[in-house]
Amino acid sequence: MKTTRTPTRTPSVQDEYFVDILTVVNGAPHQWRVDTRTTLLEALRDTAGLTGTKRGCDQGACGACTVHVDGARVLACLMLAAQVDGRSVTTVEGLADGPGLHPLQEAFVRHDAFQCGFCTPGQLMSAACLVGEGRTGSDADIREFMAGNLCRCGAYDNIVAAIREVAAADRAEGGA
Repeated sequence: MKTTRTPTRTPSVQDEYFVDILTVVNGAPHQWRVDTRTTLLEALRDTAGLTGTKRGCDQGACGACTVHVDGARVLACLMLAAQVDGRSVTTVEGLADGPGLHPLQEAFVRHDAFQCGFCTPGQLMSAACLVGEGRTGSDADIREFMAGNLCRCGAYDNIVAAIREVAAADRAEGGA
């Protein structure tokens, strides 16, 4: 998981509905002026142009909008953009370290762990945290901790297989 130092500054509020925020997104500093009611999902998609994070249910029930904030998975549709002021955000576009694919992305391809692909960004972001947290002891564990990410196509067996493969490789390399 990438770590970056968030730049510091004194926040300024121009009026009661807008706030200036400074955050690091996928390793790069971003300054946004957003309505205080803007969700992180809206800021990522509409302000930063990062459309990999998907709007599914807009109620926190499907997991399609999962991103990492300071290394923890969050539902971007339920978090206000103002809440990431001074924090680090990683989206699916920043999951890989460099130009290649992240090992989970490669495993999803190998195991055909997607069909329509709409849920895939959220699945990948949750899976990355799951592997990092070491919560992949069994298929039942993987299913339990991925339960907040829905796949309408029903590719769950393949998703579990892809996560299992990456988790086993991570353990073999001395990871979680």
